[in-house]
Amino acid sequence: MLGAIRRRWDAYKYRFVPWLALNLRRKRRTLRYVPESSQDKIISDEDVFETLLKLFKALFINDLSRQEHILSLLPEVKCKYLGLLTEQKPSKLNFCDHQGQDVFSPEEVLVDALGFSITRDQSSLVSAGTGVFVTKGFVPKGTVVAMYPGTVYRKHEPIFFQSLGNPFIFRCIDGVLIDGNDKGLSRSVYRSCSRRDQLGPFQMSDESWLTAAPQNPLAVGQYVNNCSHEKAANVCYQEFDVPEYFPVELKQYLPNIVYSHDIESLLRCVVLVTLRDIKQGEELFSNYYTVIN
Repeated sequence: MLGAIRRRWDAYKYRFVPWLALNLRRKRRTLRYVPESSQDKIISDEDVFETLLKLFKALFINDLSRQEHILSLLPEVKCKYLGLLTEQKPSKLNFCDHQGQDVFSPEEVLVDALGFSITRDQSSLVSAGTGVFVTKGFVPKGTVVAMYPGTVYRKHEPIFFQSLGNPFIFRCIDGVLIDGNDKGLSRSVYRSCSRRDQLGPFQMSDESWLTAAPQNPLAVGQYVNNCSHEKAANVCYQEFDVPEYFPVELKQYLPNIVYSHDIESLLRCVVLVTLRDIKQGEELFSNYYTVIN
């Protein structure tokens, strides 16, 4: 009994903020320091936007045969993507079959678009549970390598019951919270909010990260483990507010949704950006605790 409790604690403590706070002094290597919140960005918002746009366009084109309900309402958008297909060099990712099925998996599209793929697997840290690994390709320093999915809560919004026993609550610098749990009440809340915001055939968010096969292959960032003395951080979290001009047909790949529909504000996303070059086979490690001077 005690052994089972100990194993559960060992797997959970890296996500438990009070434990991290009490271990600040003797675990200084596992902290990330930034001089002020305005400088807590490794790359520009424009770079984040362009990376997401590149991947989402590739996913959309790969799934073009199942996007007819959207394209029929947006003739200009349809012309744009058909134009992209004709302009691109012949590629295995430029063609979809006629049965409405993806010819290539999202992971293959990710490799083709950004040069790498990632997946969830057993962490190399003892008792750390699931981790995230680079399975193919090479990830240069300063690259968006994952996204933190989940429901976005403002400071005043109710999250108490969702947070009970939940190791996947991410707190942004300004107090915004993202619930990245794909099980239980958190799962139900996300699905409810996502379907509430759907506009006819237009999905404003991606529900597939709640499953074992996300259509956005970057949406596994909640499983990235905290660094240790032996495993230094190779990625960091960076907040990104999705601009109003983000293409409506590509919002179906955004793995975040706001809890309150009636609040006029930009959608908050959190991406993970590499701090160094990362090779195939390496596990991703982040700093769960950022100290702002």
